[in-house]
Amino acid sequence: MTRIAPSFEDYRDRYENVRLEREYGILEVTLHTEGKPLVWTSRAHDELAYCFHQIASDPDNKVVLLTGTGDAFCPTIDFTSFNLGTPHDWAEIIHEGQQLLNNLLSIQVPVICALNGPALVHPEIPALSDIIIAADTAEFSDSPHFASGIVPGDGAHVVWTHLLGLNRGRAFLLLGEPMSAAQAHDYGVVHEVVAPSEVHARAREIAETIAAKPAMARRYARQVLTREIKRLMHENLGFGLAHEALAALDLAHDQA
Repeated sequence: MTRIAPSFEDYRDRYENVRLEREYGILEVTLHTEGKPLVWTSRAHDELAYCFHQIASDPDNKVVLLTGTGDAFCPTIDFTSFNLGTPHDWAEIIHEGQQLLNNLLSIQVPVICALNGPALVHPEIPALSDIIIAADTAEFSDSPHFASGIVPGDGAHVVWTHLLGLNRGRAFLLLGEPMSAAQAHDYGVVHEVVAPSEVHARAREIAETIAAKPAMARRYARQVLTREIKRLMHENLGFGLAHEALAALDLAHDQA
């Protein structure tokens, strides 16, 4: 029978901002910009959406290990790479934004995050991992949204109120204050906090333990453990993105 699902060779070298390596079924997904910490751009946004889809569709992935490069996970954004001026521009962003998080959640095996440093742009991506091992230098911040005058609507409003609780999550998004790895551990966002030099090895150790479990156990555990957050995304992600678009267009009009 001809295989229809993608093989690793189909997507391994496809993405500019995602380095993919797989050994013994453990898929390591390393985000970067030219070998340095990831700069969030329009291209990175789109690449991750479709990369996650191919990862989710490949039955040979036993577990996913998500990490960044160097001393940061994603510390900066390049706003100039995005077209944000018209409803047509935002229609594309709304589509890709939904694809990004829904495809991440559609990965059918556990996702382990080796959070190597600050996640200041789209921190909801590592936060959606099943298990997070964080460097003690890591921190979370939703810097591009409300601090810049737009709605934290592209999944941030779902993830952080779910993980932190309604009041603490709202304060996190509205105040823009960074949350340290130690705070994130106290709040239950991350599983362990270790020295930066230990992050990858510890995450890899956990990934190997999970990869050794039976396939059905791995896949169906992921399904049952992500069901609630998938429901919340289904109900609220598009709603949030639409309101983010309205606020961004209003801001652009005021600045014109």
